[in-house]
This record gives sequence, structure tokens and C-alpha cells, in this order.
Amino acid sequence: MGKLTLDAADVRRARTLARQVGRPIVKTAQQHTTVSVERATLRLAGLGGADAEGTPWVNRLADAVRADVGLEHGVALPVWDALLRGEAEDLLVLAQKAGAGSVTFRIPEGRDLTRARTASRKAVGAGIKQIDRRRVERERIIAKVGDAPRKPWIYLIVATGDIHEDIPQAQAAAREGADVIAVIRSTGQSLLDFVPEGATREGFAGTYATQENFRLMRAALDETSRELGRYVRLTNYASGLCMPEIAALAGLERLDMMLNDSMYGILFRDINPIRTFVDQRFSRQVHARAGIIINTGEDNYLTTADAVEAAHTVTTSQLLNEYFAKEAGLEDWQLGLGHAFEIDPAVPDSFRMELAHALLARELFPKAPLKWMPPTRHMTGDVFRGYLLDGFFNLVGALTDQGILLVGMMTEAVVTPWLSDRDLALQNVRYVMDAAGNLHEDFHPTPDGFINTRAKQVLGESIQLLEDIKAHPGTNYGAGLLDAIADGTFGLMKRPADKGRGLDGVARKAPDHYNPATEILEGDK
Repeated sequence: MGKLTLDAADVRRARTLARQVGRPIVKTAQQHTTVSVERATLRLAGLGGADAEGTPWVNRLADAVRADVGLEHGVALPVWDALLRGEAEDLLVLAQKAGAGSVTFRIPEGRDLTRARTASRKAVGAGIKQIDRRRVERERIIAKVGDAPRKPWIYLIVATGDIHEDIPQAQAAAREGADVIAVIRSTGQSLLDFVPEGATREGFAGTYATQENFRLMRAALDETSRELGRYVRLTNYASGLCMPEIAALAGLERLDMMLNDSMYGILFRDINPIRTFVDQRFSRQVHARAGIIINTGEDNYLTTADAVEAAHTVTTSQLLNEYFAKEAGLEDWQLGLGHAFEIDPAVPDSFRMELAHALLARELFPKAPLKWMPPTRHMTGDVFRGYLLDGFFNLVGALTDQGILLVGMMTEAVVTPWLSDRDLALQNVRYVMDAAGNLHEDFHPTPDGFINTRAKQVLGESIQLLEDIKAHPGTNYGAGLLDAIADGTFGLMKRPADKGRGLDGVARKAPDHYNPATEILEGDK
């Protein structure tokens, strides 16, 4: 298997269990739709903008359709039926009339239904073709200007709240060595059931994810890519109540990575589990089409649960995230599965355990880039100690050949890092990678030593947890995983399937439900 002496049968068993546990969730997702999936479909058809109050037109139109005929049929047939009946000359005018209450929607039948299906598929297909063009454009630019010279990619967060302040900071970070720029979202945006419109300058501890902000930052980083002779990747967040819509906008504006975890919104934002799993499946289908790398959020479990005792929940979640991602069409190279350096430094042999956990992830997912997250929970405000911890974190990344390394900040938990803090953090990464970047070639743990033993223990505990979940009778939608989430198995957060934000935006599909985006993304299966 590799440097660890893992039993290949155990690895196969773990994946088989993840598939068995995840399959009922996929079935549930296939049986439901959400307001955000339907709004994303309208966005792919070209509807954008917002009214004078800032409410997006996709919200106005989807809400009007839902009020007239329900959500369970999808919005495509009622909307394009109305257009074909002459209610409006285009989607924008139709949305404006819908917002004013001057149009009534229906579910078409017979020939009208056929015409509506054809028209909606053509319109939505045009948006998906634009995503295809943006993917080819990325490949063409990388071929022309060059790519990051080596792995891991150095990933740095930039977010002031003001997109026009973010841009020069992002460009400066790229010049200092960052390969990936992540624009963290404004606090609380994941709980908004709409996507803000336009360029924004008033975010809180982050910058709002909007299509215009995506466009501005992508254009700026393209300019810097040409200057540096290497492609600088852009990351944002496809999570929360508008996960499918933000995924669609990311594809249209050529973002390269998106935070897109299957359970983060459930556990840490109390978003309804069914809403989340339906939305994440659609969003991952979009990411697969767009050639976007997803980043998952297992590192967050260790901010609420003990990083030693809960290590197996990280591995379990990685296995589930892998299954859900591949089922949605993502390939190994698109799986930035998350894990973190979060063991209390006071724990004896903490560094050796971090090595064991990181090497286990590397060997379980040998073709995935993996996203390695720096220490945050045990940063105390002592910047010298914090800088040393970040150096140890970078060293683990070098020893275990991680693919995406998020830069740790010595001022974590003290202030929003200054540009000078980021510069020092990048110096730390550069020193370790220049001095020890290929050390993984020489690092071979003793077969029966501490690191091997710990890795096998964590894998065994993961298998047992998956066995327990599989054995659960599954009172919630027939899925034992939903009951495990309700019981607080992951991150100690208890999230029942019949509660949580956004539940009112979920609908079980009617037999005649139609979504042209899903039809195209799934290849007419």
C-alpha cells in the first residue's frame, strides 16, 4: 500500500462501508429538490441581477412559481411555458412581472410540456456550455503562462470585506509565493437564502461571494499570473443555503477551487441535513463539469472535538466525502479532502500522531491532492510559539506529501492578519519547503513503530464507526448516516434530519419533476 503497513483488505472494507452508508443519502438527494437547486438552474439560463431592494430576480421568479404550482415539479417547465405563452419576452422581464404578481404559472401538458422541456434545456444548456468554455480557457491559460512549479500548492486566505482591498492584497500574496488565493466569505453569508448582487465593500471578517466579486478577482489574478509566469488559482465557498447557485457562478466565472463539504453546513451552521445533501450533490455535479477542485471541511471537526479521540471521525468523513464526490462525477484530482494539525501540543508524542494521521490520509487517497490545514485551536496569542507550531505543521506537510497547504498565521486568534503577518507566514513555508520539500522521499516509518500503529488504530476505529452507522436501523429517510449526524457523531454537533435552517426550501420531487441542468450534468442518465 505504501509507507504504512496498512492491510489492503481493511482499506477495501472501509471504502465498501462508506459506499453502503452513503448510498441511501444519494437516493434521498435524488428524490428531492430545493429552492437553491432551482434558482441555480435559472442562473445557468442567464437570469441575474436584483430588484431595487437587493432581492435577486432568481429568488423573485422561483418564489412566484412555487406559490402558484409548488416546487416539486421544478421551475423549468412553468417558467418556459410562460415564456412560450408570451407572458414576457425574456427571463428578466418574466421575473419582474412575477415579482409584481402580474403573471400566473401552470404545469404544462401535452405538446406545451414538450415545447417547454425543449426550450428550457436549450437555455440552460447554453449556460453549461459557457462553463465548458471557461474550463477550456483555464487549461489554455495554464498552457500559455505555466503552472505552479511544484506541490504542495501554497494556499493563502485574503478577505478584508472590501473586494477592492482584497485584490491588491491577493496580488501581493501571489508575488510572495502563494499559489492559491482564497477569498473567505463574510460572516453569516452561508445563512443567507439569496446571493448578494454586485461588487461589495462591506463584508464582516470576509467578503461577500457574488458573481461580480468573482469576476473582479479572477481578472486581477489572471493579470498577476501573466506577470509571474505561473497560474494563480482562486478559491471561494460553495456552501450554505445557496451552495448550488454559488457553484454555478463559480463555474461561469472560472474559479478553480471551492470549499464544498458534504456535512459542514449541517454541523456548524445548523442547516437542515436533507437540504444540504441535495444541494451538495447538485453543486458537485457543477464542479465536476467545471473542472473545479473541491476542498472538504474535516478540519472543522477538530475545533470542537478532541483531535486525538476524534481522529477516526475525520477519516470516516473523508471516506464519505470521497464516495459522495465520485458519485457526483468528480475525479480523484478534484478531491481536496481536508484534515488538520490540531492536536494539543502538550500531548506527549503529538507531532508523531500528527504525522500518523497525515500519512494515513495520504495513503488512503493516493491520487487526491489533500488539503492540509494549520493549527488554530491551540494558538494562544504567543506569536513565537505560534510561528514554531506553523513550522512543525509545514514540516508534516513536507514529510507526507500533501497537495494543498493552507498557510498558518502566527497571529491566529489574535487579530485579522496584517500583510506583514502573511509575508512572515509565507517565509516560514518557503524555508521548510526549500529545505525539506522532498523529505517525503526519505521518510519511511518503522513497520511496527508508533506511527504505523497509530495509523492502523485510526483506520480500525473508522471501520468500526462505519459498521455502527451501517447497522443503525435508519429511522430518518432510511439512512443510518442521518441518525449518526443527529446523535452528534461528527464534531459533537447533534443535527436531526427534520430540523435546521432551510428545511422549508426542500421539496420531494413529483413524478413529472424536470430539471434540464440535472439532465445535462448527469448525461441524460
